[in-house]
Amino acid sequence: MAYIISIIPALLAGVKITLLLFLGTIIMAIPLGIVTSLGLLSAIKPLKLILKFYIWIMRGTPLLLQLIFIFYGLPIIGIIFQRYDAALVALVMNYAAYFAEIFRGGFQSIPKGQYESAHVLQLNYWQTLRYIIIPQVSKIVIPAIGNEVINLIKDTSLVYVIGLGELLRAGNVASARDVTLIPLVMVGIIYLLITGMISFLLKRIELNYSKWK
Repeated sequence: MAYIISIIPALLAGVKITLLLFLGTIIMAIPLGIVTSLGLLSAIKPLKLILKFYIWIMRGTPLLLQLIFIFYGLPIIGIIFQRYDAALVALVMNYAAYFAEIFRGGFQSIPKGQYESAHVLQLNYWQTLRYIIIPQVSKIVIPAIGNEVINLIKDTSLVYVIGLGELLRAGNVASARDVTLIPLVMVGIIYLLITGMISFLLKRIELNYSKWK
């Protein structure tokens, strides 16, 4: 027990980085995913081609490779990120692509009559999206978004490859230093607690939206 107490500060420091990456990615990737999905549905063909290429790259290559490229590859052409910034950029770009495809499917599931009704009510495009379309799309995509959010918590562990001190790296360092698996067991428990709390929150959100008919 004394040993567990002694490594808790290092693990909590790792938890802080993990949660900062998680929250930063959610805050930026979801709006970016919505905007990207609207671009995919636009009538501007060059824009659609660019966005499809972006999504193809993000979904077709491992997140680990994207992290390595952004932190170690981009400095070759003069683009340099700090470790945390590189991790955040990679996570946001990757998850925005997945969110874009989820929201695109949500937007396409809305009957065209909804847009026509909004036009009759003299709502402009942005008002239609804000007050009529996005609330309905949000209800449709919540389960899929929830799955990606849970995956995101686990994917933050990949930032160890660029030397960022998140939760798993903190556990690995303690485990290697003290030659024991206890830190890694603690890491697993912490991940389970975090994902459990997020799953509970997502369920509450889903139940709240289920009241909308």
